[in-house]
Amino acid sequence: MKHNRNRIFDLYDNVTQNKTEIARIIFEEDPSICKDIETLRRNISYHINNRGLIDECERVGIDESQVKHYWYKGKHYSINVKGGSDFDSKDFIFDLVNEIKTWSPKYAKIARKNSTSEPHCLVFDPADIHIGKICSRFETGEEYNSQIAVQRVLSGLEGILSKSSPFNIDKIIFIAGNDILHTDNTKRTTTAGTPQDTDGMWYDNFIMAKKLLIDIIERLMSVADVEVVYNPSNHDYMSGFMLLQCIEAWFSKCKNVTFNNDMSHRKYTVYGNNLIGSTHMDGAKTQDLPLLMAHESGEWWHRCKNRYIYGHHIHHKTSKDIMSVCVETLRSPSGTDSWHHRNGYQHAPKAVEAFIHHRDFGQVARLTHLF
Repeated sequence: MKHNRNRIFDLYDNVTQNKTEIARIIFEEDPSICKDIETLRRNISYHINNRGLIDECERVGIDESQVKHYWYKGKHYSINVKGGSDFDSKDFIFDLVNEIKTWSPKYAKIARKNSTSEPHCLVFDPADIHIGKICSRFETGEEYNSQIAVQRVLSGLEGILSKSSPFNIDKIIFIAGNDILHTDNTKRTTTAGTPQDTDGMWYDNFIMAKKLLIDIIERLMSVADVEVVYNPSNHDYMSGFMLLQCIEAWFSKCKNVTFNNDMSHRKYTVYGNNLIGSTHMDGAKTQDLPLLMAHESGEWWHRCKNRYIYGHHIHHKTSKDIMSVCVETLRSPSGTDSWHHRNGYQHAPKAVEAFIHHRDFGQVARLTHLF
C-alpha cells in the first residue's frame, strides 16, 4: 500500500481537487473497504489528513492504526495530539442511525376504518419534561426526578386520550423535543454550560427518554397516524437531536408514523385549513413569530385561515392573538428546582396539554391533564 499512498500524496499536492483519482487508487488496493460512499470518503480523508503520521510510523515500524495520541516536536512548539481528532459527529450520527434502522422492529401497517363523524386532529404536546431534573421537597415543597417525569407524561397521555375520545381523531401531531432531557453533557450542564441539579447519569436519562418516546408513539398510533414534530431546545440542543434521530430510525419500518426531524427552530405542518407551528421559544421574540410564520411557511400561509403557534420554554400558560395567529405557550409537568424556587419562579399549574383541531374550523378544544 506504500506505493499507492505516495501516489495519493502526489495527486493531492499537485491536483487538490482530484478526489476521483484518489478514490480509484484506494479502491484498486482494497475494494472491500469501499462498500459505500461514506466509507470511501472516510478512507480518502484518513490518507490525506494523516500522511505525516503514516510516513513516520512506517519508518519506525509502528502500526499507525494503534496510535491514539502522540507528541509533535517542532522547532518552535512541542504539541501533544490526543485521539479523536478525526471524529466527525455527522459520521457518528449517520452510522448510529443506520445501525438502528438495521435492527429496528417491523410494525404491521394499521388499516384505519372510515368514520362518518367529522374528522379532527389531536396535537399532543408534553412540554419541557426535563428528564434528569431533581427537585427536593425539603427545599422547594415538591419532589421531581426522572421516574416522576416519565410517570407524569404517561399518565398525562392516558388522560388526554380519554378526554379526546368523543372526537373522531384521524391524525395526531406529536410535538417532541423541548427540553425532554435536562442536561447535554457529562458535566451536568445545559448546552450553553449552565450547571443543573440532576438526578441520575446522563446515559440512564437518555435511555429513559428513548423508552418514553417509543411508548408514547406506539400508544398514539393505536388511535391514529402520527406525525412527530421535533423542536430543538436550549437544555439538550445536541442530545435531544440525537435522541429524535434514534427514534426516527426505530420507526423506520412503520408506515403509520412520519417525522419532521431537522434542526429548524420553527416547524410548520398543515391539517385541513389549519397551519400549525411550533417552537421552543428560547430564540425569536413572541411578537415576531407570526411574521416569521408568514415568511417561512410559504403557500400554506395563504391556503390556511386558521393559524396557530405552540410555544414552550417558560413552563406556564399564555395565549395571545397577534393579528391572525394565535400564539400559545404550554404548561410543563416538571417540578420546581432550587434555582427557580430561589427566584420565585414557581406555583404555575403542572400539566400535560393537548389541542383538538377541526379540519375546517380550527382549534375547537384545549385538553389539560393536571398534576
